[in-house]
Amino acid sequence: MHIRRIGAVTAAAAFVVAACSSGGGATTAPSTDASAVPSESAAPIELLVPKIDLTSVGGPGEGELDLIIWPGYAESGANVPEYDWVNPFIEATGCQVNVKDAASSDEMVTLMRQGGGTVYDGVSASGDASNRLIANGDVAAIDVAKIPGFSDVAGFLQDAPHYVVDGKHYGVPHGWGGNLLMYRTDQVTPAPTSWDVVFDAAKAGPYSGKITAYDSPIYIADAALYLKTHKPELGITDPYELTQPQFDAAVELLKQQRPWVGKYWALFTDEIDNFKNGTTIVGTTWPYQYNVLKGEGVPVDAVVPSEGMTGWADTWMMSAKAKHPNCMMKWMAWMLTPEVQTQVAEYFGEAPANPKACEYLDKGYGSYGVPDFCTAYSVNDKNFYDSISFWKTPLADCGDVRGNSCVDYSVWSQKWTEIKG
Repeated sequence: MHIRRIGAVTAAAAFVVAACSSGGGATTAPSTDASAVPSESAAPIELLVPKIDLTSVGGPGEGELDLIIWPGYAESGANVPEYDWVNPFIEATGCQVNVKDAASSDEMVTLMRQGGGTVYDGVSASGDASNRLIANGDVAAIDVAKIPGFSDVAGFLQDAPHYVVDGKHYGVPHGWGGNLLMYRTDQVTPAPTSWDVVFDAAKAGPYSGKITAYDSPIYIADAALYLKTHKPELGITDPYELTQPQFDAAVELLKQQRPWVGKYWALFTDEIDNFKNGTTIVGTTWPYQYNVLKGEGVPVDAVVPSEGMTGWADTWMMSAKAKHPNCMMKWMAWMLTPEVQTQVAEYFGEAPANPKACEYLDKGYGSYGVPDFCTAYSVNDKNFYDSISFWKTPLADCGDVRGNSCVDYSVWSQKWTEIKG
């Protein structure tokens, strides 16, 4: 088992995560590095605008596009001028972009089903929502051959099961990241190399009350991934496709862990605060929080444990009853361009789905520019992304010869409430 240390410290710590919604305000991450904060006296940075011709993509635009997004996925330059991929899109297509921020995957699913699925044209769904939307018929299959640049998407994402079902593509990739193990180097010794530091009583005991975990039913998969290695007799092959005995074992492990968890986190800002003040000293994280904390000088490190890790990959998906399908097709093509992928990756703090963005990313584009970004985020590191079991929605259908003998996400949700007590 390899243990990869995520050691790059970059100005990624100062990314601003904000929304350009018609009705919402902006949420800004704490600034962490004065050198990474845009200077009013600095020379303007030329906006990266895609060179793509969208005329033939999806047919004539309908003049409007209504999206559900993770905050920071549709920026208009209102927060930082050089991070603007919405206004150039409007100019190129005539499709006015309206966005609705969502705080969770569950909220995204609910919003997508409003009005019988006719209120919103598309969504930036994570893997813990995408398969639910596909299984319920909420999203439409698309012909990726009609999306210029799809062939440039990282190979491991082109046919990923969190959005490709029965050979049909239900959208296009956006960006991705792994759920790392982060710890305070001044309080957690020796340096952990396994998830046993949060799941095994002997290893986790010294840190009881200061362990953290992601607050979502999908975290059950983290326990299943750990058991896949440490209890091979369970026969777990996929942490999202669990039979009842496998699922029960994962739930039992999380119930055992529960007294050791001081704080669960759902908002990245909460985890950052908890690691800064010492309330939390070890647990699961995203690369964003790690880079923020390192940028602020907090003594943390992050590793890919020997068992591997779970992770997320977001997908732009079109409503099966979209009122503006042509504008949505154009948006999906726009979002895959290297120029937009560069802006999104830097602004949000994630790996781009299109590695061609590295041409710009590694030069440190923008006021939050990060030199050698693609190295810092392991964009082209096969060992890194092969260690990730990407989120996908648990369904009753195991997807193999076991048939409908796996535990559905609705049960995961019920048990998560029970686990937290």
